[in-house]
Amino acid sequence: MPSGNGLGPKVRDNADGTICVEYEPKKEGRHEVLMSYDGSGVDGSPFACVVDKIENSFITAFGAGLVGGLSGDSVGFTVVAKRGTAKDIEVKIDGPAKVDLQRKDNDDGSANFNYMPMTPGAYNINIKYHGKPIKGSPFVAKVSGEGRKRSTLSLANSAEYSLKIIEPDIVDLVGTVQTPGGQIEPIILKKMDNGELGIAYFTPRQKGEYVVCVLRSEKNINNSPFRIKVGDKEIGHAAGCTVKGDISEALANKSNEVIIDTTNGGYGGLTVSIEGPHRSEVEVYKVEDRVYTVHYSPHEPGIYILNIRFADEDVPGSPFLVNVGGNPSGRVRETITKDVEPAAAISAGSPSEFVLQIPGTNPFDMEASMTDPEGISELCEVMDQEDFHYLIKMTPKTNGLHTVSIKHKGMHVSGSPFQFSVGQLSHGGPHKVQVGGPGLEKGEVGLQNVFNIYTREAGPGTLSVAVEGTAKATIQLEQRPNGFLGAQYKTSKPGMYGVHVKYNDVHIPGSPFMVNVAPDSGVARQISIHALKDKGLLIDKPVTFSVAFNGAQGHLHATVRTPSGGHMDCLCQEMDTGVYAVRFIPKENGVHYVDVKLNDAHIPDSPIPIMVGSTASDPAMVTASGDGLEHGKCGAKNKFIVRTAGAGSGLLAVFIDGPSKSALSCKELDEGYEFSYTPFCPGNYLITVKYGNIPIAGSPYQAVVTGAAQPQDGRKGVGRKPSPVVEQSSMAVETVEKKAGAGGVRRKLTGDASKVIAKGPGLKKAFTNRVQTFNVEIKDAGNAVLSIGMISPSGFPEAELSLKKVSQTTYTVNYKVQEIGEHILHIKWGDDEIPGSPFVLTT
Repeated sequence: MPSGNGLGPKVRDNADGTICVEYEPKKEGRHEVLMSYDGSGVDGSPFACVVDKIENSFITAFGAGLVGGLSGDSVGFTVVAKRGTAKDIEVKIDGPAKVDLQRKDNDDGSANFNYMPMTPGAYNINIKYHGKPIKGSPFVAKVSGEGRKRSTLSLANSAEYSLKIIEPDIVDLVGTVQTPGGQIEPIILKKMDNGELGIAYFTPRQKGEYVVCVLRSEKNINNSPFRIKVGDKEIGHAAGCTVKGDISEALANKSNEVIIDTTNGGYGGLTVSIEGPHRSEVEVYKVEDRVYTVHYSPHEPGIYILNIRFADEDVPGSPFLVNVGGNPSGRVRETITKDVEPAAAISAGSPSEFVLQIPGTNPFDMEASMTDPEGISELCEVMDQEDFHYLIKMTPKTNGLHTVSIKHKGMHVSGSPFQFSVGQLSHGGPHKVQVGGPGLEKGEVGLQNVFNIYTREAGPGTLSVAVEGTAKATIQLEQRPNGFLGAQYKTSKPGMYGVHVKYNDVHIPGSPFMVNVAPDSGVARQISIHALKDKGLLIDKPVTFSVAFNGAQGHLHATVRTPSGGHMDCLCQEMDTGVYAVRFIPKENGVHYVDVKLNDAHIPDSPIPIMVGSTASDPAMVTASGDGLEHGKCGAKNKFIVRTAGAGSGLLAVFIDGPSKSALSCKELDEGYEFSYTPFCPGNYLITVKYGNIPIAGSPYQAVVTGAAQPQDGRKGVGRKPSPVVEQSSMAVETVEKKAGAGGVRRKLTGDASKVIAKGPGLKKAFTNRVQTFNVEIKDAGNAVLSIGMISPSGFPEAELSLKKVSQTTYTVNYKVQEIGEHILHIKWGDDEIPGSPFVLTT
């Protein structure tokens, strides 16, 4: 009992294998029942029970469900009150996921509750009696177990609104909407399928007239502002949607169909997510006149939760609890974990080296280079070692973030370019782990499939690599210097495998990587490629090469992956016995990957990278900077600059993933492009910058977006509820070639104005029509721009003022004044005035 005195309970044998324990509490507080059988404690003992004194009676709550349980298992608890008052007991459960609470009221005043938590975490159980919380409420139940796997699909078709005008280029357009309540919010513009300009995510929340302004260079375009009248029918409301299909029973590894009718739902975005013990494939099958047919296929049987939301609200009946039956997939997962120590810091001037394993490469075609923070590139030494291992040596000359590029035949290998910190290391987090290598693109049964993992910029943590597929895989990790790890896996059966790479238990960007492990390629190894030109190719000009079978038999198939992420088939034509011509016409600049397969097995060197357009379009020369890459405000414009000067022309793509869509716009600058994004709710946003379909060094960036500031007129700031699924916004720009120089990569000068000394008679007093002199000494002041200016009493610059260098660190200044009055002399080193400046000289 709470006072520490034991309370002897009455134990009664029910003669049916059960016993009844009765006790009457006399005090409020926590009671514990210690129960032993044959001298040893009964499982679960001591049992806890909380007693509260309400009015003239006691109310008690007990049961395992108040403490915790396992995700996916049903747990329960009991609340006992005065006889006949069970209806006055209220129970509400809040937690990481919605739970279905089952309740049974008994005549004796008790009520039994059961719930099944599907997601691990802490759940708050609020128990009220006659509207007042009982003692100990809310109870915190800690639920452990496997985290739920969530698969999502986001569809915005039903939230699109056409403005009925044609705009050829939407890159530099910015849109805002004024709601009937007077709030001004940014909107996301898009080009509709018919070429018209439209709003991508129009979700009106109130009736009335919405005014949409579309601006280019801060001026309204033709027909802007647009006026949209919204009535009851147009407001997005989930209650108007209907769902039918497989929403209570489903089969694993089979396509289960759900039909969602949003005809009466107004304007709003639709999201479908399914979470359960395993991943599920979710795809939209067809869309016709606001009726969506969605197919989902869970990998394993079990209990899954199907969430269907429209206009940010659950549709009637959602979330649906789906009992998935059928046969297990037989997929096996093998996991290996490793604690990663922080990488050793490297200081400027000290040699550094790292090792990469890149199968299928020729040592004579390998090259590596390092670009320092000022944009100066140097070649690194590449030494060939056994089994396609390459030792890369370099000596950085300055501190800061360097970019390292590793190329084979002039094209970046998978995972290149990457950042390399010299000097102090930052703790980046899981999004800074980079991976690359052929083992993440294709696999083969019975062979070691290899890839490289780079954790240097992520800081210390726990790395886990798992391979899941039709057979158990053996995984090996190889420790290498300076933050690199080698990873390889080998499996005995073909099929689609998922390679999961996690850091501190969080998936790195792109994970899980889906790899098609082909059967032993066998005869495919005999095939060879001839007459392939992989550089100097142009858009709309055919690319042709020949494939010789060399005695192999089978079906040849070739596809091309384009820089924008699309796929297209190549034309394969037999020219002679066992000799085929393969042909395709590129439509974009950038690196294309050609997959050439015989009977679904890659031939040697496949996938083959082919550069279309200028070979100067190098992602290693592209840099991104700006506050918007690290933090931002929701409902406000957050900016960052992508510098493409000296990197040729190519497709520049920006992707922003986060808890809401973001309105993205772009403006051209001398040295590149300025992107502005406006997120609609706070949270972490992942910003990925790709050039020619290759992520630039340092990408992705994580921006922490906080709530909107309070506007001056007292209205509440913009801030929507976070979406339960990850929303993606993107923008692609076909860049034009920009020369480094004017506005190119600028040197960062670090001067200290306080160390500059100015002295001489010319600083004491000025005399009209007489040349005055003084010296400026910059010996210990670092590097910066010296600027000297003098203003006459009438407000104009002095007519005569000259600066001359007399020694390595000394400059002489001569001036002659003509007016009588106060002359003001400014001397700046960089952006700062030197000690004593501005000097006031009177005549």
